[in-house]
Amino acid sequence: MSKESRKFEVPDELANLYDFANTLDLRRFVHHGVQHPQSDQLGNTAGLAAWMSERKLGSGGKMTPAMFETALQLRSSVRDYLQCNPDDRRRNKTVGRALNRMTQHFPLAVEVHDAGMTLRPARDDALAGLSVVVAELYNAAANGTLDRLKMCASDECHRVFYDRSKPGTRRWCVSALCGNRAKTRTYRERHHGP
Repeated sequence: MSKESRKFEVPDELANLYDFANTLDLRRFVHHGVQHPQSDQLGNTAGLAAWMSERKLGSGGKMTPAMFETALQLRSSVRDYLQCNPDDRRRNKTVGRALNRMTQHFPLAVEVHDAGMTLRPARDDALAGLSVVVAELYNAAANGTLDRLKMCASDECHRVFYDRSKPGTRRWCVSALCGNRAKTRTYRERHHGP
């Protein structure tokens, strides 16, 4: 679990998925006169290996450029899926097929132990740890918590957030920032015309 997932009270069982989706920071707004810098924590194979190692998701082995590209494609398909409104996720065939294609690269096996059963990575290489992210995705879909993981509706943000609101209808990662900017922009457009 990262500082970010703890700060925003993301449940532990979704923390790796949340953190993985947010390794790409596309925010491009100005806050208090400062432009937010865009970044990618997975900028290269070393970045991906470091990210996985920090979360104890690495099983060793050499991270190849092909593995790196597969990881980026998984992240892209996860972000595309989370960008859809939760009610539309299952109906969006294009996004669903893309996610299906990518999750096939991260097979899971059932492991029986004293506490019950868990899904564990079936692959045994440098990317095996990303199967944990896929397992979190599956488990969250099965127990309904995935509907609370959303992408900010602001075109200037697109940060993935966990919706802790009681009705589960939040649209922005931080209402006081992204929500306020959107409402202010709408107000100005309505009252000042084209």
